Amino acid sequence: MEPPECPVCLQSYDGESTLPRVLSCGHTACEECLTNIPKKFPDTIRCPACTVLVKFPPQGPSALPKNIDLLRLFPSPISNLNPDSSRNSKKPSFEFVARSWPDEFHAAWKDRILLLDAVSVDFASSSSPLCGCLKGDDGDSKVSLLKVGSFQRDGGCDSVFKFSYVLRVICCLWGMGEEEREELGKIMCVERRGVSKVFGLWGDLENGVLYLVGERLTDFSTWEEFEDVSEDDASCLAVMGMQLCEAVLGLHKEGVSAGCLSFSCVKFDGFGNVFVDLIELLETGRNVCGLISEETSSCGKPVGVFEIGLILKRLVKDGVFMSFEVLFELLKKQNLLITQASSECLVSYSSDVWPVCFLFITLLGGKRFSEEMIKSVGGVDAKECEGKIEDLLVLYTGLMEKLIYNLESKLSGKFKSMVEILRQCCCLDPQARPVLTDLWKCSRELVMNHRFSSMFALQKRKTGKRKEFCLVLGELCRLVVVGSKEVVEEDLPEEGEFDKDFAGRLSQGKIRSKDLRGHQDSVTGLAIGDGFLFSSSLDKTIHVWSLKDFSHVHTFEGHQEKVMALIYVKGAESVCVSGDGGGGIFVWSTSFPLEEQPLRKWYEPKDWRYSGIHALAYSEDGYVYSGSGDNTIKAWSLQDGRLVCTMTGHKSVVSTLVVLNGVLYSGSWDGTVRLWSLSDHCFLTVLGEETQGIVRSILSLAADGGTLVAAYQNGDIQIWRDDTSMKSMQIQSSAILSVVLNDKWLFTGGWDKTVNVQELSGDEISVECTHVGSIPGSSVVTSLLYWEGKLFAGFADKTIKVYYSGR
Repeated sequence: MEPPECPVCLQSYDGESTLPRVLSCGHTACEECLTNIPKKFPDTIRCPACTVLVKFPPQGPSALPKNIDLLRLFPSPISNLNPDSSRNSKKPSFEFVARSWPDEFHAAWKDRILLLDAVSVDFASSSSPLCGCLKGDDGDSKVSLLKVGSFQRDGGCDSVFKFSYVLRVICCLWGMGEEEREELGKIMCVERRGVSKVFGLWGDLENGVLYLVGERLTDFSTWEEFEDVSEDDASCLAVMGMQLCEAVLGLHKEGVSAGCLSFSCVKFDGFGNVFVDLIELLETGRNVCGLISEETSSCGKPVGVFEIGLILKRLVKDGVFMSFEVLFELLKKQNLLITQASSECLVSYSSDVWPVCFLFITLLGGKRFSEEMIKSVGGVDAKECEGKIEDLLVLYTGLMEKLIYNLESKLSGKFKSMVEILRQCCCLDPQARPVLTDLWKCSRELVMNHRFSSMFALQKRKTGKRKEFCLVLGELCRLVVVGSKEVVEEDLPEEGEFDKDFAGRLSQGKIRSKDLRGHQDSVTGLAIGDGFLFSSSLDKTIHVWSLKDFSHVHTFEGHQEKVMALIYVKGAESVCVSGDGGGGIFVWSTSFPLEEQPLRKWYEPKDWRYSGIHALAYSEDGYVYSGSGDNTIKAWSLQDGRLVCTMTGHKSVVSTLVVLNGVLYSGSWDGTVRLWSLSDHCFLTVLGEETQGIVRSILSLAADGGTLVAAYQNGDIQIWRDDTSMKSMQIQSSAILSVVLNDKWLFTGGWDKTVNVQELSGDEISVECTHVGSIPGSSVVTSLLYWEGKLFAGFADKTIKVYYSGR
């Protein structure tokens, strides 16, 4: 890529002799050309790029802001002198939460997860599936809940790290089989007339259960009260039949076949329209699987037709209907039949014609007819049957002959055409059965005059390439056992070894935590270098701890005021720099043996506004920067403590400082972030201009790569990328006192006594901030630091906690 150049002299910008300066119109030219351009009017200049007349400062082009984006394309002079400095300062990338699922999986499922407080469950109810209420803008609505998975419940293990609600559900979903997830995805995507809504997934953290949440409608509970259906009832039943056919056809259009139907699957809305309840349909499928296991548990394999007859009898008694090919496939999947043939190819949309047909037959025949149907199942001769597919056909054939005979003897006249279509629907060959549209048309004729039939049409479904699956044969209809998942033991890294799966072990209770005690007051800062952890406190001391065994090594004493800020400076002479509330800046040697007295110390000038040093930062050009209570930033020479310059502009206390990519970022209680050039300490720009009447004090800044994060007193964070605001959101309910950014992981802590972990993702256009989990503490979190797989947290109760994995 060719380096950018000045549009006037065509010289490439280099950050030294050819400095890019930005005019108010937004265009850039070098400082020398802007000086030499003729000025027809005072304090104005014509832009060489757009020829617009713009303001020009009387001090000259040096008062114009530099083009930071262009300067970042060139290495700084310091980095040229020390080519290894950038390599040494680069942080190793790591996965704080080592997950197996990709970002695309999280993005695909996160919007399907209901909020934790969105659902309330009535555990006192004995109904299955469970009843509950879903909170909404229009009030609470009744829902049904079906168990689809399980995970570690709250309090199930001695875990330090607590995954967020959403990630615990995502983890549960990832642990499912691919077929289960695919079925869940298809079910949640069904939006058809006559099919109940599925709202999403909800996790019960207390009991460790993942539920599928769906709309709860009125039960069809009066079918057993029917004795005989007269012709006067024909219209009502025909409309119900049409709506039932339309609902099942709607499922087919989504690539889903029911496989079985029961009266519990048929529901009504407030207007009396018929719906197929997907939650009840899955529950019915599970009941069928449980019924088969129960009836065959006491016999050997394979089962005979006698046992199959018992299964059929139980199904009919419970009002559950399924075609022979679906029942055969279920038995075959459980290895209960001996056969070389396969019925899987026979299971299709035609398999749903059978259960719909039998629902019709039961409604038309009434209660007595259903009782006779149960007797018919028990009366089929099952002698000399060995459990083959032919035996099952014999059983079904005998049953069908008796049912059709009884139906024809009871119904005649207006129902003659309906009886004929139902006879055809009872055919054992799926390919020979009428389609559901034929059954729909026959029902319509009971309602509408035949001469108007040509005005309405229901198109037959065209076979496409979409993958089809049968609900009752799917993985979701298998019985779900809810309980704690077994944890496989893994080899833990040795103490001090770099751990890439830090939070993964935290979530499993495999992370150790160690308390470092010694301070007599609140911890204010943490820094790491030369194999030591340095901690500052309001007790006016700096403690030194060994990173090998976390033992206390030394104490730096000498401050007369509370120590407010602490940094470590790596160089030819590695030192630790501390700042106190009285304006004292102390430089301590970190070379072993550690000295009792500081190498150097100096004090900031004070006035009536002064409230001490609140922040420290260091740049590779040898300057220490202090943020003070007098609203200024001061640059000091680390070598001799000489005050180089004072930067003004903030309207309140400068609370935090960060150095990144040749720029000093300063955060203040006035709610703004100001940018300063490290080369000449001139002001560049301001981020987060204060809003009239709204002041959000910035308490901490963190930067990594091109990302800057500001933490506010009200629990908000704001994220910039390349100095462009990308996102602002509230992640805590109270003040955030410390924030740390490492790659895509963001750690925050404050008044809520919890260390929260966020994950940043996105691109140049947008940024997503996802709550990963939290580590609860016993006191206010005052400082945070992450280093090589270890998380250090300072608390207001005088302690420092180290979270790490090891033996």
